Amino acid sequence: MFAAERRQLILEMVRANGAVSLRELARVVQTSEVTVRRDVRALEAEGLLDRRHGGAVLPGGFTRESGFPQKSHLATAEKTAIADLAAGLVDEGEAIVVGAGTTTQELARRLARVPGLTVVTNSLLVAQALAHANRVEVVMTGGTLRGSNYALVGSGAEQSLQGLRVSKAFLSGSGLTAERGLSTSNMLSASVDRALVQAAAEVVVLADHTKLGTDTMFQTVPTDLITRLVTDEPPPHDDRAVTELQALADQGVQIAVAGASGNQGGDQVPAGRRTSLPGPRRSHVPGASPLRSTTALPEPTPAERGRVADLRRR
Repeated sequence: MFAAERRQLILEMVRANGAVSLRELARVVQTSEVTVRRDVRALEAEGLLDRRHGGAVLPGGFTRESGFPQKSHLATAEKTAIADLAAGLVDEGEAIVVGAGTTTQELARRLARVPGLTVVTNSLLVAQALAHANRVEVVMTGGTLRGSNYALVGSGAEQSLQGLRVSKAFLSGSGLTAERGLSTSNMLSASVDRALVQAAAEVVVLADHTKLGTDTMFQTVPTDLITRLVTDEPPPHDDRAVTELQALADQGVQIAVAGASGNQGGDQVPAGRRTSLPGPRRSHVPGASPLRSTTALPEPTPAERGRVADLRRR
């Protein structure tokens, strides 16, 4: 394939999807990521697209958000590997919150096998993935349906989360930087994600390497509130992603890196590769899940129990 034909195909893919990883572009045009990176630079010089960590977006991608149909076809192998590793962080009988997104949807599919689990979510996709899991209780927030990502947003969603207390929050987003933390392109989604964070003792961010170093309009979780990042292996020569991971680790975020091969062992979740990047770490009780402090999670108050019961009746 000639360079002109290859670049035209790359441009058409980015226009159709809003954002595409270099790995996916290389697969479609059947060439190396080095060649694709060179093509993307040429197209950027012409003002036809913008480069992002490990991928390309339409010009002005800082404010543009892709819909679910586009996002569901991006970095699918990476999302599967991240979901496999993240599912191993959830124990039987836990109560957790799971935010909206295609990566959290993959996580939800694996959580269906965890007995005694309670999942609070504002995502119809997450709820659908758990709908037939007879050992998992799903609690939906209220709110207004946002059709682009099948999530409930607005004051109704935020109010239904007030007084809620769970062990972990699993969130995704549009971008992640060490300087600003997790961010998204939509104000309503960001507001609900912040409410989800307030309900959890531990915040786990699920983000593939294409989101590392990308900053979008609305901050959802500042870096100092992120307990752990679960991501995939950055491609070779992606120095910016590696630098971003190092910067996140230096600020105390625990990094878990999953391979992109997915779960090939049925119910056996692969261990993945957990990095040992230098930098400060939050203290934790030996043998327990790392939390932000050594203080035990307080028992829910009668008012909080009543709030959860009220959510379950809705």
